[in-house]
Amino acid sequence: MKPESITSSYRRWAPIYDMTFGRITNTGRRHATRVVNQTGGRVLEVGVGTGLALPYYAPEVEVTGIDFSDEMLARARAKVDEEKLTHVRDLRQMDARHLDFPDASFDIVVAMHLISVVPDPEQVMAEMARVCKPGGQILLVNHFAREEGWLAWLERKFAPLANWIGWHSNFPKDRVMGVQELSLAEETPLTALGLFTYLRLEKTA
Repeated sequence: MKPESITSSYRRWAPIYDMTFGRITNTGRRHATRVVNQTGGRVLEVGVGTGLALPYYAPEVEVTGIDFSDEMLARARAKVDEEKLTHVRDLRQMDARHLDFPDASFDIVVAMHLISVVPDPEQVMAEMARVCKPGGQILLVNHFAREEGWLAWLERKFAPLANWIGWHSNFPKDRVMGVQELSLAEETPLTALGLFTYLRLEKTA
């Protein structure tokens, strides 16, 4: 997707995101944060959006969130203030293709419903791997394209609308699997129809 399309799309979504797409995606958000809470440490959430996942992190987890959309971040910051989420250390506007953090800064990097939105998912995956510590984990929750069946047909029909709706309906999983130092440790479908999938990748120690 083009950066300008992302900006305009999420400007439209920001006021209603929590009550619409945010509700649909809550299962994946709860699953990923439970995994994080079992490990703890320093966590980077890439594509923090309106901050829907922030209340689910355990108090001892140190969370930094980044997002491309200023409108989304404004809502995330308000949520942190209103709910007194002291475990959230920083929320910053940033392009996920160029993360402004040193190498090996975080124990866990989380990206929920992000990777099919960004303009260059391969570069984003490489950046997430770079800022993840050796032996650390990258947790992804996303919709990935099916290869056959009526749902695959439907995904292809919606594909031309990606720049308007704000995500790719037919995003292939192999686009997140190309970083050499990352290996797939777990893959779990999160809904009965497999609408969303959880991937846990480990960085070589």
